[in-house]
Parts: sequence; C-alpha cells; structure tokens
Amino acid sequence: MNKNYILFLAIGVFYSMSCNSQISYVEGYYINNSNKKINCLIKNIDWKNNPKKFKYKTTVQAENETLTIKSVKEFGVNNVSKYIRAVVNIDRSNSKLDQLSSDIDPIFKKEELFLKVLIEGNASLYLYDDKGLRRYFYQTPNNDINQLVFKEYKTSDNKIGTNNKFRNQLYTNLKCNDITMDDAQHVDYVKEELLHFFEKYNTCNNSEFVNFEEMTKTDLFNFNIRPGINSSSLSISNSAASYRNTDYDNELSFRIGLEFEFIMGFNKNKWAILIEPTYQYYKTDKEVLNNSNTDASYQSIELPVGIRHYLFLNKESKIFINGSFIYDFAINSKVRSLDAKSHGVNFAFGIGYNYNNRYSLEFRYHTSRDILTDYVAWTSDYKTASVIFGYSVF
Repeated sequence: MNKNYILFLAIGVFYSMSCNSQISYVEGYYINNSNKKINCLIKNIDWKNNPKKFKYKTTVQAENETLTIKSVKEFGVNNVSKYIRAVVNIDRSNSKLDQLSSDIDPIFKKEELFLKVLIEGNASLYLYDDKGLRRYFYQTPNNDINQLVFKEYKTSDNKIGTNNKFRNQLYTNLKCNDITMDDAQHVDYVKEELLHFFEKYNTCNNSEFVNFEEMTKTDLFNFNIRPGINSSSLSISNSAASYRNTDYDNELSFRIGLEFEFIMGFNKNKWAILIEPTYQYYKTDKEVLNNSNTDASYQSIELPVGIRHYLFLNKESKIFINGSFIYDFAINSKVRSLDAKSHGVNFAFGIGYNYNNRYSLEFRYHTSRDILTDYVAWTSDYKTASVIFGYSVF
C-alpha cells in the first residue's frame, strides 16, 4: 500500500465531495417592514455570532439574494431558530483581564440588533453573541426588551468584582409562587441556567412557551470504538557506519483506538475536537549477509489530539476530514538491540465517511516519526497509513 497515494487520494476525494456538500438552503421565512410574512429558503449557517444579514432564495432554482437588518423585522429557520430585530440598550464592556473597567455599572449604548430567541412565552429570553461578547435579554408583558445585567470589573484593590444585577432583575420581574429569592440568587449568567429559570417561570404561570434550544438540541459527545489495519514501514540509518543502514519491509498490523469526540455546538455541529488513545505495533526482521540481529519490534500507545470537520451529504450520511497531533509512548520496543522510542509529536491527516452517526470508515496518513531519538548516530523513518473502522457506542 503506497502511503503517498492514499494521501493524495484522500485530498482528491475531500475536494470533490466538499464541492457538493455546502451548507444548504432550508425552509424558513422572514417578516418585512410591512409585517408581511414571506416563506422562502434560507441559507442556514447556524450562526455562531448574531447576523446582520442573511441569504435566501424564493425557490430552489432561484438565484440567492441578501436581506439586511434594515428591511427585516424577523426571520427564522423552521423548527430550528428564530431571530427578531430590536432596538436595545447593550453594554459592551470588555471582560478581558487586562482591559477591565473600574466602573461597576454597565455602559449602555442603543443599538439595532438581531436577537436570537431562546425561549418565547409569557417571559421570553434572547441571546446576543458577537465574537465572544455574550449578552442575554428578556421581555415580559409589562416590560420592553432589556438586557440582563452582568459585568466584571476591577476593584480598588485590583481584584475582579462582578455586578450580578441580573439576579435581582429575575426575581423582581419574574415573580411566581414557585420561585424564591434563593432560586434567583443561585442562577449563573450562562445559557443553561437561564433557560431553566425561564422554563420554570413560564410553567409556574401556566404559560405556553417554545424552547428553541430544546428543538435543536443534539448529542454533543460521542464515544467510538476504532479498530483498524496499519500499513507501516521502517528504515534506519547510521551516520558512522552506513553499512548498518536497513530498509525494513512494509508490514500490515492491527490497531485499536478509543475515540472521544466532543462536538462544538455551532455552525450546524460541523466541528469536533478529538482525543483517541490508540494501541499500535509493528514487527519485522531483515536478513543480512553477516546474520546480525536486525529484528524490529515496535509497539506503543499513541495519543492523537485533533480537530474534525464534517460535510453533510444528507440526513444519514456525511464525510469528514481531520488532522491531529500525535504523542507517542513506546512499550518495550527494540530495533536491532536499540531501545525504540520517540520524542515530540508527529501529525496525522484523515478523511472518512460516517453513516447514521453510528458507523464510520476512515483513511489516515501519518507523517514520519523518528523512533531512535535517544541515539546520536542513529536516525529512523517510521511511516504509517491506516484504514480505520468506527462504531459509536454512544
């Protein structure tokens, strides 16, 4: 098996598939300034940052067009997400440690924004996210849309203080028999806890509500068993005695990995972080004229840490490409009579196919690894290409 051929094949497949796997236009709608609702197809990119504009089509065959916040009061992707236009006072105080303000109070500025609807009901919860700046807003029948105030600031003794006014806002404006002051005081300024509080309030008031986050909630962690076959080769050379140089044969061997995949919850769950502890081995020998010991036996626990990108083909099928740093820990390994181990990292690049979020097949190429780094005169070149089968346990 030629490893360079596999690498170029993977790149070619990825390129051809990616050309046909862009983020799709899905059923949605928008409401214009005349309060007219227009059904359309919206380019759903699962916005990590709240948008100021979006692309849409009137039909599948039509050319795409762009609408901005100036001409749209509301838009949404059916059963996925909803954004409303609002003029609000927002505090954009910096939360970086070296840029904290000494002012405890928020500094409000009036802006026109698309707010993402998290919960819509008698009490509604909204989110504004802009490159790490995250602000939550709320609305009740007796109040316009207001920001829930949370601010970090620098105290007089150069420590970090927090303005948690949002807790008083919750208790004062979302009163209910089942909600106590203690309930409000234990809410943190994070999405999950605010969602729970607003759900509790709407339920307590017998108010119908829609939780848009629950509609789009997906499993953000996968545990996969990853057996496979390695095709590995090894060559060694000695700078002081070139006659000891040896090119070993290409060998097939078994590998087994346990993959922990953490899906990043944005951009339609297209990105993931990977950790995959893996057992691999390589064993061979080489006949030489002087019958000296040239056996090579190399086994190790690899720890790839990397990132993966998915391209969706349909509801059941997707392809992926990933890249990893590999840390390697050798186990009782010898080349000739030399202890074999590597230091530092090498890299791996893979492309694969996933079916129904359960089964996968991947081709992976590893860059060269030196496993004789403890010896000044010796260098080695250990290369591997893999075919990896995957099964998702959960």
